[in-house]
Amino acid sequence: MASCMASSSPSSLLLPLGSGSGKNLFVNNMALSNIRAGLIVRCSSCKTRKQTIGLNLVTRRDAMGLLLGVPSILLNSRNAYGAGLPPEEKPKLCDDACVKELENVPMVTTKTGLQYKDINVGEGPSPPVGFQVASNYVAMVPSGQIFDSSLEKGQPYIFRVGSGQVIKGLDEGILSMKVGGKRRLYIPGPLAFPKGLTSAPGRPRVAPSSPVVFDVSLEYIPGLEDEEL
Repeated sequence: MASCMASSSPSSLLLPLGSGSGKNLFVNNMALSNIRAGLIVRCSSCKTRKQTIGLNLVTRRDAMGLLLGVPSILLNSRNAYGAGLPPEEKPKLCDDACVKELENVPMVTTKTGLQYKDINVGEGPSPPVGFQVASNYVAMVPSGQIFDSSLEKGQPYIFRVGSGQVIKGLDEGILSMKVGGKRRLYIPGPLAFPKGLTSAPGRPRVAPSSPVVFDVSLEYIPGLEDEEL
């Protein structure tokens, strides 16, 4: 293994000097030159080996990312947190100020056990059963951790309301909303995911029949608009 440190002192490798001997002086100078050259070669090998080791580490990290289907930048995110950098802020329908205001909004409880608080009531029509709706949502476990969000996908989720295409609590909560409205739904376990939900890496898992919280906005009703035209 190459080393930038000489194993012994260069003076121990010099030939003994004879009194007035030019030959011995030349031989000693040559030996000293060879030692210096050897040290330079060894140090160059150190740099090369360090660069090679670093390249191998990067290559292995990228290969691990490809194998797991995770970009190498995400594999390094733990180092960023360790350096004191804040985690990436996820987009929300109800920010901290909104949550604070909700403390003063009365809770509505339906016959099924669904509870909700209106962030904005909205001024448009309510969707009839079976009509398409375009809705944005942020789905959370009760602790506030997000497990799914249409905002992160960059477009509203379109489905037929009241047709069983989404969980029961979301169906019921959307049906009584108006276009332009926002609402926080507190969905009990029987109206949520009876079989549970396995989320993406880094997201909380939803246990079977556990309560969830949805922030939803009713953007528009494409089916109703088409019929009115």
